Amino acid sequence: MRPSLCQVPAALLSATVALLLALFIAYPVGAVLVESFVISGPMPLARLKAATVRALEAVPAGERAALTQRWAQSATEAETVEATAAAFGLAGVPVNWDRKAAYSAQAAMMATALRALPEAGRALVEDNLALAHIMLHKRTALAFKVRDALGPEAFDALRNGTDERWGLDHYLKVFEEPYLRGAALNSLALAGLSVLFTVTLAFALAYGIHAGAVPWPSAARAVLLMPLVAPPVLVATATIMLFGRRGLITHTLLDRGLGLINADETNLYGLFGVVLAQTLSFVPAALIVFDNGLRKQDGRLSEAAAGLGAGALRGFLQVTLPMAWPAIKRAVVLVFIMSLTDFGNPMVLGRDTPVLAGVVYDEITAYRNTPLAAALCMWLIIPSLVLYLALETIGRRKSYTVAAGPRPELPVPRSVRAGLTLTAGVVAALVFAVYGTMALGAVTRVWGTDWNLTLGYFTGAGVDVGLAGSGYGSSERGLGLVWDSVRLAAIAGPIGGLFAVVIAYVVERLRPPGASLIMFLALVPAILPGIIFGIGYIVAFNVPFGFPALSLTGTSAILVINILFSNLFVGVLAARAALQRLDRSVDEAAESLGAGMVSRFVRVTLPMLRPAVLLGMLYVFIDGLTTLSSVIFLVSGTHKLASVAIFNHATSGDYGYAAAKSLVLLAFALVAMALAWLVETRKLRLRRGVPVPSLSPSPVVP
Repeated sequence: MRPSLCQVPAALLSATVALLLALFIAYPVGAVLVESFVISGPMPLARLKAATVRALEAVPAGERAALTQRWAQSATEAETVEATAAAFGLAGVPVNWDRKAAYSAQAAMMATALRALPEAGRALVEDNLALAHIMLHKRTALAFKVRDALGPEAFDALRNGTDERWGLDHYLKVFEEPYLRGAALNSLALAGLSVLFTVTLAFALAYGIHAGAVPWPSAARAVLLMPLVAPPVLVATATIMLFGRRGLITHTLLDRGLGLINADETNLYGLFGVVLAQTLSFVPAALIVFDNGLRKQDGRLSEAAAGLGAGALRGFLQVTLPMAWPAIKRAVVLVFIMSLTDFGNPMVLGRDTPVLAGVVYDEITAYRNTPLAAALCMWLIIPSLVLYLALETIGRRKSYTVAAGPRPELPVPRSVRAGLTLTAGVVAALVFAVYGTMALGAVTRVWGTDWNLTLGYFTGAGVDVGLAGSGYGSSERGLGLVWDSVRLAAIAGPIGGLFAVVIAYVVERLRPPGASLIMFLALVPAILPGIIFGIGYIVAFNVPFGFPALSLTGTSAILVINILFSNLFVGVLAARAALQRLDRSVDEAAESLGAGMVSRFVRVTLPMLRPAVLLGMLYVFIDGLTTLSSVIFLVSGTHKLASVAIFNHATSGDYGYAAAKSLVLLAFALVAMALAWLVETRKLRLRRGVPVPSLSPSPVVP
């Protein structure tokens, strides 16, 4: 009896974790998939005819004929034309007159077309004419007349002339509509270019750092990773401020200063500018992948190749590059997904270059067409999945597992060293230029026109610049939204860090049935783009499970939950890795001394997992400050975020407000990182050993 009672808390905790992950991760993703197949629109003529016939049959026979005759006699010329065209369609006869002409002209052409039909075809059209008129113009009156006989669903369908069904229509629109087809091709082309430049650049930088070809490798790594904590569209905004139509370099220096170009024609708007912004934005993520991959390589393999007579180039091509293939595959897929689902940079820089992610944004914010947006989101996943499967087939029979070893001591050729140093220097200079431009833009009165200094962009009063600053987002002046973002991120951060450790504890220590599924659900946000979670939360939590009282739409709670569950995976991975390194005997010893599951977790496991908790909290907090792709669909008039305001400022040309908010968000992110580092450093300095925490009520003294 005792063992079964002890298992109750573990089973309850496991069930709670599984339920929360299913509710806030699986349910929204599933809602997007289901919504993508929902077709809601005008009822086809054949189905509308069948619904009208059923309604007419509910009218008494004597009254039905009189009612039909009266409605047919009251038809106007325009209604007659529309009804005749519908009757042609019901009869399977093509309409061969100009449907865009005036109704009087159409009436004459319609009569001619009707006379030209064979007798059987003309009789079929005339038989459907009265019914077509009722279908198009009198169905509402008919629906109300026989409302009790129809039932609620049939009544609504006939009155509105619409229905909902399942189908692939939204998916097929990508092939049928030229605009969507062009946006899809632009997305694939942009993703391909971004992969080419980003992966190549990131690999060169990572190789230079690990091969000792780049001076001050630790400092270089820190500088190159700085865009990871950048607020949204920071790079794109800085690119415009430097190389746009009123850019510091293009307009002020090259156009007005030297007269070499016309900045209105020669600038970085368009595909090239988007590729540049995406490359600089995505290099840090790819650099982390290569950094981890090259760190695991054994430098003695390169030395052995050199000992066998291989030159520097041959050793790189036949040893270093093949061993880096797993990291290359991960980086390619990662950058491809990031580019394919990025709508911020294309909307800011590539205004004449539509992409699918931008179309999704428009369909949600402008047209409220969630089914089409959901289908387009699914299309954003399919190419990435195909690319991943294709890359996995390359070299799948080869083994890339080696023991981590020392860095190779082979000298890098001077020309290669110079090239890698120059590359790292240029990228670092661009990073500093981005942050310097935003710092200058935050205190410049009107960028490109009035270089006087001001602090107005940091206040609610703003800066009076005439027509400037009057675009969408100009009402979001001051730093009020920054404090709102910090508050929501500060709520999500600690909860996310702690919950991530709980998930890892359930999977690694409790190991309930379905532990692999729990782990998979926790990692789903790392696989799918954030834009899907944004739309998923709209669909899932507008009227969740059919209960309007449970709606989260427009509340701050939906923002906190979205930020929290979208970024759990980092803390989960860190905590699980730490638990796998910890000796289970410590936990078993605590259990043998009578400690319950909660006591063991709080007083034994949690103190040992402090780094994982801090990492999870920090990641959720920083992403809560800078995330855009999902929360942009969830903000409301009363609950906004600074990241969305920055995007609005950037798209409307209010660069001063975008720069000011970006700097303050960046400052909060750096402060959070510094605090986490100080806390962990202080604990390491105080620690003189790692005693087993006491299970007594008295406090544990390190």
